[in-house]
Amino acid sequence: MATVVNMPKLGFDMAEGTLIRWVKAVGDTVNRGEVLAEIETDKATVEVEALDSGTLRRQLVTEGTAVPVGTAIAVIGSPDESIDALPVPAQAAAQAKQTSTGPADQPASAGQPAAAAMPAAPATGPGGAVRASPLARRLAQQNAMDLAAVSGTGPGGRVTRKDVLAALSASGASHVPAAKPGVTERVPLTKLRAAIGRRMTAAKQQAPHFYLTADLDASGLMSLRQEANAFLPEAERLSVHDFIVRAAALSLRDFPALNASLDGDSIVRHGEIHIGNAVALESGLLTVVVRQADGKSVQEISQELKALAARAREGKVHPEDIEGSTFTVSNLGMFDVDEFTAIINPPEAAILAVGAVREVPVVDGDRIVPGKRLKVTLSADHRVTDGAEAARWLQVFRKYIEHPVGLIL
Repeated sequence: MATVVNMPKLGFDMAEGTLIRWVKAVGDTVNRGEVLAEIETDKATVEVEALDSGTLRRQLVTEGTAVPVGTAIAVIGSPDESIDALPVPAQAAAQAKQTSTGPADQPASAGQPAAAAMPAAPATGPGGAVRASPLARRLAQQNAMDLAAVSGTGPGGRVTRKDVLAALSASGASHVPAAKPGVTERVPLTKLRAAIGRRMTAAKQQAPHFYLTADLDASGLMSLRQEANAFLPEAERLSVHDFIVRAAALSLRDFPALNASLDGDSIVRHGEIHIGNAVALESGLLTVVVRQADGKSVQEISQELKALAARAREGKVHPEDIEGSTFTVSNLGMFDVDEFTAIINPPEAAILAVGAVREVPVVDGDRIVPGKRLKVTLSADHRVTDGAEAARWLQVFRKYIEHPVGLIL
């Protein structure tokens, strides 16, 4: 039975997405889970996967077109079934007539594969616009480079960040990340930066934040990490953040009010624990999600986070990579930040801000000895929880950090 593929909603505040590239052509065989197209949201470039197997019968949206969430973008069905009765908007159906194939529409020539009915995508999109990833566009803009002069090595000739860097290197230019000294520039807001601004402004205005800071003994954690990494190859070594994510997830098991979100007049206490992790990109901040984090080992969390962060920095993530988090961890320790407070990621109820592990003198009985300390600050929504409950969560989190054997059992 034919099915309609709609523009997905990625995040509660997403209103529309731009279809930037079709990966499958009309007439191609599509298996469940295969990538159909790439869409660009306010946050990232995302791959849309097929939810059913069959043949791509129609493309209802042309490349470069922005459409609202829920809009039909494609039809998948068997090659010989009629799809005329499907609930497809009139304008989308009219647009699709130019790309329809199959016995119910325009059959391919005898002996010719159906996929050949649509030519390979050129390197330019509608109106001659160059196909490029968001990071490639940003980098080219910063360096006053014409993307049309860059040879793309991505799918369909798409220009990637690596292509722009290679072009800069070949021309003898160096990457310019910001304005040159003494030069005033007006830089347009990127979609991601604008989205961050909207979300954070709304969060501060609507959610009554309160903050709790704890100073933790990280000496045991650092010793355990060092010992574990001695047995792992360099590419698989564990970070402090990996342990923190597991500690946060385990601590949330007993505190459903912190693993929650506000939905109108109701508080939704989520049955699963999905930890969002803030990843710094050139164009802004993106949150990637480790799903069911409380059921994963530190090593599993580490491997998953490496893959998620790599896709995010390449500008191409899967829908599930960036949606559905129930609690977020923002870690600036790698930037040598002692402590900070983070803004809640709506509609979640709380976020944990993590600073750097510091070597400092600490009091041990009547002696002052070297120690390793870690400061964390929990920001929480007073509409969903209160200070006493948040403080109890921090006590459990402290137990896991200061006695980290509990994180590997």
